[in-house]
Amino acid sequence: MTLVAARRWLQHGLDLERPESSGLRDTTDITSSSSVGAPRTAYRWTLCLSPCFDAISVARSGAGLKQSTRVLKRKAVASLKRMTAAFNAVDEEGRTSSVLLSLQHSFEMLLKAALVHNNVLVFDKSLGRSIGFEKCLQLARQEPSVKITDAEAGTLRAIDALRDDEQHWFNSVSEPILFIHARAGVTLFDDLLNRVFGERLADSLPVRVLPISTEPPMGLDILIDQEFTQIRDLLQPGRRARNEARARIRTLLAIEGHASEESLVSEKDVDRVEKGIAEGKSRGAVFPALEQISTEFSGEGPTLAVRFDKKGPPVKFAGDDTDAAAIREIDLQKTFHWSATDLAKKLGLSIPKANALRQHLGIDTDQKCYYVFEMGSQRHPRLSDNALKRMRDALKTIDMDGVWEAHKPVGRGKGPRQCLVEGCMQDQD
Repeated sequence: MTLVAARRWLQHGLDLERPESSGLRDTTDITSSSSVGAPRTAYRWTLCLSPCFDAISVARSGAGLKQSTRVLKRKAVASLKRMTAAFNAVDEEGRTSSVLLSLQHSFEMLLKAALVHNNVLVFDKSLGRSIGFEKCLQLARQEPSVKITDAEAGTLRAIDALRDDEQHWFNSVSEPILFIHARAGVTLFDDLLNRVFGERLADSLPVRVLPISTEPPMGLDILIDQEFTQIRDLLQPGRRARNEARARIRTLLAIEGHASEESLVSEKDVDRVEKGIAEGKSRGAVFPALEQISTEFSGEGPTLAVRFDKKGPPVKFAGDDTDAAAIREIDLQKTFHWSATDLAKKLGLSIPKANALRQHLGIDTDQKCYYVFEMGSQRHPRLSDNALKRMRDALKTIDMDGVWEAHKPVGRGKGPRQCLVEGCMQDQD
């Protein structure tokens, strides 16, 4: 393809998507112009500067994407730009709210763009409306092409929980905590944009406007210690600062989203933590999930990247001897949201074969995978995303024919079969 022909082909694509008021000049002007006075849509302008119209450049222009995907991705980048502008604003009034609302919205739009790009339905059939952030995150974790990791899901849950309290009630987010989550959000946004669409955030967002801080970043464990100390001081008798203390408690509970599936904050959780701190309990006793979170820094200045990770053993289910201050209420219906039929369909298995795999893996005996809701005399078994992950991972290597032969329904008068497939949990019961 000659350069002239490529220009004409590209101009045709731009004419199809460009609004009347966008102010984009024709391709010849853009190609020959310098960076001064460049059009607002940076990634399209960058494409026109390149003499090579390869697959990566075409992807960055938006060509080949569905129209709804382009719109959602454009909204995602726009909200992230709004977040960075709010973060660097000199006016403190409403700044935290603007940062958190725009940051959460940017990720909801980006996740939906990624899902639509991979032909995943993002509308609730029963309501006829697009799904919310939490459902987007669930679907993105299940979609192999998006590959949201546990640590990335934790970052998104924490951002969503911080935004939820800021939007619907109030919390108190210190500047270092706001910075570390904003910076981690920028890092993750860039990672996802590159992973799904082959683009870098710098193509659309100048480096000079990324979140900055006049203070060096501190590890999350140090920030949490500082917050916990302030909360304890605010709850001292005679301080009359209970509202501020509870606002800071909400922030730390939201940050637990990095390590816990349940990230939204309830007043019962705030009451529990306040009581525990007033009784002199340690940070680990009232915020056990925070003990698992660590931060990783790389680069410096504008190129600083922040990623959260989980460390240590997973949180265990509370037993009779567990300190009540450490027990956080969870919405079991959100955690165990898969029916056996829906789970089988998601895995591409028939219901009997999915049941056979569940028996082989011991899914129904794992309290993190299986729960029975009792409503009067009715019992409704449900499964979690942990069950989906275990079964999906097993299908990559397991001899499913052998599992089916060993665990398929047994006829009348016949005893149970012996499973010869390695790792059978039923044989251990």
